Amino acid sequence: MSSIDRYIVRTCFGAFLLIVISLTAIIWITHALRDIDIVTSQGQTVLTFIGLTGLLIPALVLVIAPLALMIATAYTLNKLNTDSEIIVMNASGMSPWRIFLPFLTVGFIVAILVAAISSYIAPKCLRELRTLISKVRADVVANIIQPGRFTPLQGGLLTFHIRDRRPNGELGGIFIDDRRDANERATFLAERGQIVESETGTFLVLEHGSAHRMSTKERDPTIVLFDRYAFDLTQFSGAGYAPTFNVTERYLWDLIWPDPDDPYFKANGGRFRAELNDRMVAPLYPLVFALIAFAVLGAPRTSRQSRGISMLMALVLATAVRLIGFATIVFASRTPEALVLLYITLGATLIGGVVLISRATIIEPPAFLLNVLGALQERFAPRAAPA
Repeated sequence: MSSIDRYIVRTCFGAFLLIVISLTAIIWITHALRDIDIVTSQGQTVLTFIGLTGLLIPALVLVIAPLALMIATAYTLNKLNTDSEIIVMNASGMSPWRIFLPFLTVGFIVAILVAAISSYIAPKCLRELRTLISKVRADVVANIIQPGRFTPLQGGLLTFHIRDRRPNGELGGIFIDDRRDANERATFLAERGQIVESETGTFLVLEHGSAHRMSTKERDPTIVLFDRYAFDLTQFSGAGYAPTFNVTERYLWDLIWPDPDDPYFKANGGRFRAELNDRMVAPLYPLVFALIAFAVLGAPRTSRQSRGISMLMALVLATAVRLIGFATIVFASRTPEALVLLYITLGATLIGGVVLISRATIIEPPAFLLNVLGALQERFAPRAAPA
């Protein structure tokens, strides 16, 4: 790789990293705010919140990376043209494909990254996210029961109250009202208690208290004093929770060779097919977008020729290709024939880009669009002029 190639690769890949990190951070914050209740109502720390929502990042990068590469390619080409470097390379006899080679190298790097994320990294993180959030929201004992509050569970049939939660994990001043049995109401009072997890389940071990049981067939309650009593909380602890993963949370090989006896696969065979095709074409998007950007902006131009509108054209074209991809995947879950449009769009874009680059065609905006923009500029220019 020559020094020119290394310079272009370094410029393009650096711009790609900056863009993908910036866009991912903005979108991640938006998604993370949806799960802020993990901190506000579930009693989790900020670090836990960041760790959980951070598992969304690979899935976001999967969508953002191709578009970020297209913007980075357009930025690099604009920089090379502004500094007259493309004109010099063209004048020295370098063919368009020779100039495109470093951009293609960056495209392959991003394509490999996207392939790794789509096949394993993103599903792995989404699986962890679903499992952890489900456990956090299901772990009533550790997260929902807060000191000084009467916490109803199971539609008010079970009520908890604790006076305080001590630094060593011990609970003080415990009150439990259990009405789950229609034939008996039980109330437990204890000076303190400790949550204990074992192979058999999760228990709240009460110490120095009393159990008040009132049967519907008896008029007087039965009161029993105890030194230690284990109250079963296994169903509220989230232990042993095994969620059913949807298609986006399954590895690539799970989509290629699904378990034929899996009930979820039997009920969602179309979604498996659509997701598999989406994963297979995902690495093509970075290459297609880089090709679009270079086909529209890669030819040398003079400083008088508008590049802003051409950059907008490249962005609109890439966005249209991606939207078609999203739409066909959505419809493919019910209509397999929709996948034909996906492959036709990608194939036509690849062939068209190759032809334009081979012919060194300069793509100019339509004349009517330039006329409209010129008329708008003339109309509003006097208003913008200083008095």
